[in-house]
Amino acid sequence: MADAPLRAALLGAGMISQFHLRAWMAAGVPVVAVCDPLRDRAEAKAREFNIPRVYTDPALLFADGGFELADIAASVDAHAPLTRMAAEHGVHVLLQKPMTRTVAEAEALIDAVGARVRFMVHENYRFRPHYQTVRRWIAEGRIGRPRHAAMAVRGSGLCPRPGAEPFLLERQPYLKGFRRNLVFETMIHHLDVLRLLVGPLQVVAARLNRLAEGLPGEDTATILLEGPDGLIASADGCICAPGYPPLHGDRLEILGTEATLVMDYNRIFLVGREGEAEEVDLLGRYQECFDTTMAAFLRGVRDGTPFETDRLDNLETLRLMEAVYRAAGMEIMQ
Repeated sequence: MADAPLRAALLGAGMISQFHLRAWMAAGVPVVAVCDPLRDRAEAKAREFNIPRVYTDPALLFADGGFELADIAASVDAHAPLTRMAAEHGVHVLLQKPMTRTVAEAEALIDAVGARVRFMVHENYRFRPHYQTVRRWIAEGRIGRPRHAAMAVRGSGLCPRPGAEPFLLERQPYLKGFRRNLVFETMIHHLDVLRLLVGPLQVVAARLNRLAEGLPGEDTATILLEGPDGLIASADGCICAPGYPPLHGDRLEILGTEATLVMDYNRIFLVGREGEAEEVDLLGRYQECFDTTMAAFLRGVRDGTPFETDRLDNLETLRLMEAVYRAAGMEIMQ
């Protein structure tokens, strides 16, 4: 498909879709249709981004066709049926993380799609500029071989607010009914980044907690992992942490054979050489990870090359996520 023109359809017009649509614009790929169960929401995105066709029924969208790429940014329970529908119509898929609620569902989906179409998961955290900087420094040999890693995730998004709902519930109201929250929705990104940076990982132990009142899903987690050659990694998160910004920030420390690297929110430095830190404008460059993800998807489709976040690679991240809940004694959802 190197020389063929490509057109996209967006399925799911929620909050995150604006970043997807900006990325398609940056890539020069026209989005010819948008589909969402809420017609008002789909029409609003169509007006904003000059999209000619609006649907509430994905079956009608695929029946009408006229596009080669499906950007599936819908809720997680719609991921598998929409991906199957795309594959049946020969449309390549970029699927928002997580693939499905469970590993078993993801494995069944991967088997069903097979090699009929290209299938990439939209796991964009590894493409965020501060993590790209960490990745580059490790690749350049600045710390030698990674031997130990510790990740901390902090935000106040579920802390009470006078006269208003907690920030994350206002932004993502579906969390009110989710039995899985922090690890499934947020820290799956961090598990993916850790395995990218230090290699294959296995969950050794996990503990989950709920600090926010009245919600079924966890907002606090501590995870212990192990990797090759005795490597130990930890991931500790809380999105009900008073004093922190509503949108979480991350701190990462990786001890290597030659030096220790620290990413403290937006600053990346080597311990003892803090004056040489690189700083990243995270808010100003937030769109960049979406742009980079779309560019990687298009490159793979056009050139027939492997995706970095291919469905099989992302399945390993999903397995880590599910292993956390199992280690914490939480029943896997079916």
